[in-house]
Amino acid sequence: MAMPPDHALAGAAPKLPPADETIAADAHALSVQLKAMRERLFPPASQKTLRSFSSVEAAKLIGVSDGYLRQLSLAGEGPQPEIGAGGRRSYSLKDIDALRHHLAEQARGKGNEAKARAYVKWRDPARGEHLQVISVTNFKGGSGKTTSSVHLAQHLALTGHRVLAIDLDPQASLSALFGYQPELDLSGNDTIYGAIRYDAEVRPLQEIIRKTYFHGLDLVPGNLELQEFEHATPRALAERRPGDAHSLFFTRVQAALETVADQYDVVVIDCPPQLGYLTLSALCASTSVVVTVHPQMLDVASMSQFLFMTSDLLGVVREAGGQLNFDFLRYLVTRYEPHDGPQAQIVGFLRSLFGERVLTAPMVKSTAVSDAGLTKQTLYEVGRENFSRGTYDRAMESLEAVNSEIEALIHAAWGRA
Repeated sequence: MAMPPDHALAGAAPKLPPADETIAADAHALSVQLKAMRERLFPPASQKTLRSFSSVEAAKLIGVSDGYLRQLSLAGEGPQPEIGAGGRRSYSLKDIDALRHHLAEQARGKGNEAKARAYVKWRDPARGEHLQVISVTNFKGGSGKTTSSVHLAQHLALTGHRVLAIDLDPQASLSALFGYQPELDLSGNDTIYGAIRYDAEVRPLQEIIRKTYFHGLDLVPGNLELQEFEHATPRALAERRPGDAHSLFFTRVQAALETVADQYDVVVIDCPPQLGYLTLSALCASTSVVVTVHPQMLDVASMSQFLFMTSDLLGVVREAGGQLNFDFLRYLVTRYEPHDGPQAQIVGFLRSLFGERVLTAPMVKSTAVSDAGLTKQTLYEVGRENFSRGTYDRAMESLEAVNSEIEALIHAAWGRA
């Protein structure tokens, strides 16, 4: 007599739900928990706020001594600080910016325009200082691209520039760091895709830009709808008529930025980790490019392929009429461990190949940056008191060295000394 198969004796295995239903349930559960976490971290309105700055920090950001800042306070000049326990003075970033403008007006009143421009660093179109558009890019994940983008944008805002940050990555990590949860806070046409799409639903970029809790720093958030540009562009190219510049994908980001250019000094674009139409359009809109590099041999090998592909694709774009004149192209070493011998060798290798195109300052790997990220914050947002002094100071010194070097390149492109 034939025996039934073992699985029949044990009973049929339970039928699993379809994969799409399982993934959808997981996505919903994760979204609910992220929302609850945000409400705990940023009550009562579930929105991020920026800490205040001590008088010492404020003086350093403005470029004056703490004693001089105290004199201004006692004389009642400019915005007044908040007085805390023990008479400690603190300022909001908005107050710091107002103080810059107050001091600049004083300097202009004395005929010292150079000093005024040192306080308020806004670009002057009359002097030929063009909007600086910086794309931060690499098509390998984990290279520190988003971390570099957000800290650069915040540094420039802290130092008195008007900044627009654009999240071009459908994964929306940059948006998350600014307190947005894409599936809850954004709807259709809320990303730059709304301003660069090819159909009648296109919106002005001005309507999409959002103010952030960081004074002087606005955001164009990202979400999954950005991926639509990768699907819509081949159709637009196939339907394009000869001489129709409107349908050229590589002009669209630039055209959108031109509509808001007079409001900003610098645009920082966090590109997606792929070399698609979005990235190419961002590169064609850029005046400068920063390529992040993790100093591991596999990452360097990947960067080689990235550069070959970028060169080929941009060559095609240039032949089609795209303008590709960068003020600067720099490689930024990220997640660098100074005592790691192989990493030091790779950095030396890159410097021997690319010379000054490798930024002098690397961004060191730091637990301070990682720990701040646990609460969706940056190193500029958390206070020094939350870390051991050495850990915080080393990370901040590295961060400031990188961002100050890029800031100097921006000013050099504007023709400033």
